Amino acid sequence: MQNQFLSAIEQICEEKGISKDMVLDAIEAAIIAAYKKDFGDKEQEVRVELNPDSGEATIFVTKEVVENVEDPMIQLTLANAKKVKKDAIIGDMIEIKEDNKDFGRVAAQTAKQVIVQRIREAERDVVFSEFSDKEGLIINATVQRFENGNTYIDLGKATGVMFPSDQIPNEKYYPGQKIKVYVVRVEQTNRGPQIVVSRSHPDMVRRLFEMEVPEIANGTVEIAGIAREAGARTKISVKSNAEGVDPVGTFVGGRGTRVQAVMGELGEEKIDIIAYSENPAEYITNALSPTKVINVKIDEENKKALVKVPEDQLSLAIGKSGQNVRLAAKLTGWNVDIDGADDAGIEATAEEVEEKPKPKKAGDLEDALIAASTDEVEKEEAAEEAEDKPAVETEAESNDEAK
Repeated sequence: MQNQFLSAIEQICEEKGISKDMVLDAIEAAIIAAYKKDFGDKEQEVRVELNPDSGEATIFVTKEVVENVEDPMIQLTLANAKKVKKDAIIGDMIEIKEDNKDFGRVAAQTAKQVIVQRIREAERDVVFSEFSDKEGLIINATVQRFENGNTYIDLGKATGVMFPSDQIPNEKYYPGQKIKVYVVRVEQTNRGPQIVVSRSHPDMVRRLFEMEVPEIANGTVEIAGIAREAGARTKISVKSNAEGVDPVGTFVGGRGTRVQAVMGELGEEKIDIIAYSENPAEYITNALSPTKVINVKIDEENKKALVKVPEDQLSLAIGKSGQNVRLAAKLTGWNVDIDGADDAGIEATAEEVEEKPKPKKAGDLEDALIAASTDEVEKEEAAEEAEDKPAVETEAESNDEAK
């Protein structure tokens, strides 16, 4: 019996990941609940001594010493009290050993049910405590199954859920797939801890950079802000806390290795790394990278910024479906309006205009219109190509060319 009891306790501890004390407490609580249900009273004060080696339980019940017993469950006579405590008097509370031989047989099933319930609760508490400490962190996980659009993730001791809004758009998952997830929150529910994980959360990008850039941990550089549209593009602003340290270059890494490692974890997502500035105009200019900005007019009162860019860079500044300007506004906290400048860039002289050949025939006119249309298409394609290219890659290539 002794070996069986110890083996059962050790097995529960190993399988559920809970301590021996938790299991023993659960068993004691179950025995008390079973005793009160089948032999005692809810108002009784009951204590159990459980032998951790043999599993033998001894039950003690506290009763009041009275002259005339009205409720034997909670009262006893002075004569009986003196058998336990010689100097007992009326009104004393005496703890006596319960010797009910039928208890083990009748209450076994009740105790078993309560034990299972208490152990399950203890297991949930362990999981909740462990994963609460991991909120805001990235952990390795395995895709488990799919249900109602949700993706369930195997986290080892628990299962996490990744809701559709926490998934990267167009990213495909399959059972058994190894992925990194960001722990958004851990909530205690009636069915146990609910662990919500994400791959689209902006702070996932932050944590990935912390894994790749050791200078963040020692405080040399830091991330000032993040604006993310998961699966498409992320803009992060960075700053240096040490003189002579280039924050953008630090995050990009030699030949772009650091930023490429982060992008590799996020699939097709582009990442723009820009320098943070306390000057709003400069910050907004940086945030619109890779667009060339002519000037920025700041309206402090309404938190608005009017940005002028060359006409041929207007599409690039706005971005596909407004993505570039939208992310820049989100990153800086300013409402940003983009305005193209017709006279921006190199101006053509009157003489140059007059010297341009004019089409004289219908065929010449048609050729001229086709050429003009082709030129516009080429400009738009070039702008789209520049937009698709992360700003950090452009900077990295520029550095290589300078070398």
